Amino acid sequence: MSRIVDTARSWIGTPYVHQQTVKGAGCDCLGLLRGVWREVLGAEPEAVPAYSMDWSEPQGEERLWQATARHLRPKRPNTPAPGDVLLFRMRSGAVAKHLGIQACVGESPSFIHAYAGHGVVESPLSVPWSRRVVARFEFPLGGE
Repeated sequence: MSRIVDTARSWIGTPYVHQQTVKGAGCDCLGLLRGVWREVLGAEPEAVPAYSMDWSEPQGEERLWQATARHLRPKRPNTPAPGDVLLFRMRSGAVAKHLGIQACVGESPSFIHAYAGHGVVESPLSVPWSRRVVARFEFPLGGE
């Protein structure tokens, strides 16, 4: 999965721009994932409709989780590996609405994500972040 991590790291420094997916110019957390998909796998599997920053929170619909599950392979939460896609619930009872890509595992775990006010960064997967992970996925890379 080093291709996934290396590609995600190449986006570090891209500014945070809601609904965008252009390396160096702007992206949000989904835009980062979409950009990595395009660079590693090719064309995106479906068109992404416009979405609000609340990710269907008022309706209580897990739209981001459903879309992620359509195209990525679910993994058990306790099996971290570099390149995994992490889905976060930002607060208890809210819909899951943040994505990141696991970069390092072990003693100093980290993940790459696009974060409002920070852009694309690699952050420690600290206890507060780890508690928010509700699902773990992997890219459909075949034999890699």
